[in-house]
Amino acid sequence: MMDRRSLLVAGGASLALASLGLPAGARAAAGLRFSQPSPFSFERLVALSKSLAAKPRVADASLPADVLQRIDYDAQGKIRFDTRNALFRDGPGAFPVTFFHLGRLAPVPVHMYLLEEARGDSFAREILYDAALFTMPADSPARQLPAGAGFAGFRLQESRLGEQAGRPWQDNDWVAFQGASYFRAIGELYQYGLSARGIALDAAVPDRPEEFPDFTRFYFEPPTAGSDAMTVYALLEGPSVTGAYKFLLRRGKGVLMNIECRLFLRRDVERFGLAPLTSMYWYSETVKPAGIDWRPEVHDSDGLAMWNGAGERIWRPLNNPTQTRASTFTDNNPKGFGLLQRDRSFDHYQDGVHYEKRPNLWVEPLGAWGEGEVQLIEIATDDEIHDNVLACWVPKAPASAGSSVTLKYRLHWSAEEPFPSPLARCIATRMGRGGEPGKPRPAGVRKFMVEFIGKPLESLASGVKPELVLTAARGKFSYVFAEAVPNGVAGHWRAQFDFTPEGNEAVDMRLFLKNGEQTLSETWLYQFQPG
Repeated sequence: MMDRRSLLVAGGASLALASLGLPAGARAAAGLRFSQPSPFSFERLVALSKSLAAKPRVADASLPADVLQRIDYDAQGKIRFDTRNALFRDGPGAFPVTFFHLGRLAPVPVHMYLLEEARGDSFAREILYDAALFTMPADSPARQLPAGAGFAGFRLQESRLGEQAGRPWQDNDWVAFQGASYFRAIGELYQYGLSARGIALDAAVPDRPEEFPDFTRFYFEPPTAGSDAMTVYALLEGPSVTGAYKFLLRRGKGVLMNIECRLFLRRDVERFGLAPLTSMYWYSETVKPAGIDWRPEVHDSDGLAMWNGAGERIWRPLNNPTQTRASTFTDNNPKGFGLLQRDRSFDHYQDGVHYEKRPNLWVEPLGAWGEGEVQLIEIATDDEIHDNVLACWVPKAPASAGSSVTLKYRLHWSAEEPFPSPLARCIATRMGRGGEPGKPRPAGVRKFMVEFIGKPLESLASGVKPELVLTAARGKFSYVFAEAVPNGVAGHWRAQFDFTPEGNEAVDMRLFLKNGEQTLSETWLYQFQPG
């Protein structure tokens, strides 16, 4: 625990802070207090992470657990960071930083640091927690936390230099880090949705609990004037892994994040999930049990898109399975993958929380990732409050105690896919009872309608229909054909077929459209559960 005698009040120690180059905008936030400086560099953070990995994790138990428990959902909702105390409130750069408060739902203390330059060296000063930085009721249990307790996370507010979406920066943020190693960003449609994570360990591994390491420190580099970016460093700590992260966060039309991480394993991990994405899928037009909800669809993402190392474009619609499922897609040096929200019609959701505006999240590898798998975990859910979908990269090499990994990648938070394919893309997967209209419907047969749209289909000569290339691990197809969707939209076609399964196990199907030797569409993959 830090010696409280070493603390400095920003206003009372402004001359000392100025001598180390503390940004004027930080000094202007008079409520902020800082610790004494200590040397900092990313390599020092990497070295710290490596040294921590050589011994068991010691969880921070310095805070009174009973106080944190009493800061429940209702109490947390009454606590607001006072934006007059925001870091970089008056610059440098455009984006003030505000902080989340600790509580029952976010009990792990996270320590925040401001970086300074002095005589060519970099130093870090901890930004010290004080209840006075927040507005809260006089009887809030949060007032019983000690000074310097730490925070639960942080937000980057929108530019202080002008309004975005008709709101001032105090009411508008574009990045949030809170809880374990979770973080998220808005896209160009000004909506939060799915999240990213620093790492995912042993998700959905039988007889092994999933591990959720924490970002326990963040370091903020003062931005340069006029910059649209922020650089943030982080320390990751968990029972099985430690890590040092560098985030270059850029606000443009959407949000771009360049991420470099160096990870050190304390013990063996079976499913070592890198660049993980976490989302929610309850139901869509594909499968909707009668009367489950008043809305036509409820999901933050509707599919997993992949661009593999061989150049194939793949679309895998999401499922809400009856039991947890893991799907693997073997690859070598993938070009990218992402969880996307392709359905952008409000009428398909009818909800004021605007699922149609949820951002896409695409992972772009920077450098060669080698051999491994994109893995998709789907967990059964009966509500929209659970993130039940995980997509991540799992290297082929074993994740063994004592090993280390360096990874670089870029996250694209956007409305559209950052690297659109020239092929027609899948925009809907629909299912119903199999058979022909007016005839008895055969038991157990499912009818599929898979919709595609794009330039290659628009360019087909009059009278030419695309050919379906359709396969499955087992089962039989019948009543197979393609037709233009009768809505007058050029290049909008649907593939129709009936499928008769064999057995009761889930079966993977594969489909794409072609014309002669010309591939017209991306590859549709679907995991069908009979019954």
